[in-house]
Amino acid sequence: MSERFGGAEAVKGHGAMLAFSMLVGGSFTLGSLTANLIDPVAYMALRFAIAAVILGVIGVATGAIRLRDARAPWRWLVLGAVFGSYFALMFEGLKTAMPVAASAVFTLVPVMTAAFSWLLLRQVTTRRIALALTVGAVGALWVIFRGDPARLAAFQIGRGEVIYFIGCISHALYVPLMRKLSRGESAIAASFWVLSAGFLVLAGYSARDLVSVDFGAMPPIFWVALAYLAIGASAMTFVLLNFATMRLPGAKVMAYTYLTPGWVILWELAFGHGLPDLWTLLGLLITAVAILMLLKHEA
Repeated sequence: MSERFGGAEAVKGHGAMLAFSMLVGGSFTLGSLTANLIDPVAYMALRFAIAAVILGVIGVATGAIRLRDARAPWRWLVLGAVFGSYFALMFEGLKTAMPVAASAVFTLVPVMTAAFSWLLLRQVTTRRIALALTVGAVGALWVIFRGDPARLAAFQIGRGEVIYFIGCISHALYVPLMRKLSRGESAIAASFWVLSAGFLVLAGYSARDLVSVDFGAMPPIFWVALAYLAIGASAMTFVLLNFATMRLPGAKVMAYTYLTPGWVILWELAFGHGLPDLWTLLGLLITAVAILMLLKHEA
């Protein structure tokens, strides 16, 4: 497999995914700062609503959204529920999980995605990519268990990480499920319908919490985080991911998932939260090896 476009277009694709991983990394830090301010399901309903409006305006203005894309609406409800559950569980987990540890859990998504892709689509990865995903998973587990074999043997893992891991299963399932249920809609249209359906599912589930929120009492960080999560970590990441997918092989797009913990460390430093310990940094170094393996040219 090779880049669909050579030279400058491939460079643009890598730049898009670099920005993608940075934006995703910020969601862990900002999410941990606001996770206890509001019910996570209600928070995600607000995020989905704002992102859907933004993509809706863009889609209508560009003609990317067509009314016929709404056919078989059950597809969007399923995808919206799966996608929404990931974010709701992420914020529930961030109530107690450290951002760097949670981002390490996120790097397990490619391995689970490969498994779900085989189950739903019968997609088979190459041996080198499978090895790279395994190396990345080892690095993630190293961070999660803080490099302590005794913790791994006793399977000592925090409640927040467990909750977020369940959410990551939903994220991994969403990727092949979207491909299986897609009927040729544009990325903007599919994103709009998924976010809209996700909002309906999440808002219906958290209606009582939504109406009881005292928005006037929320601190500024709540509004900053909500704007960032809706615009930067939702609407923009959808566009960046689609842009890169058209210019890079899937394995190279997938590789940028492993950059997320590194970006989280930089975000944590920017907010004055300090560096993680050396054991955590060693685990991140292992994931860096996985990145190099996945970015190597696939013949």
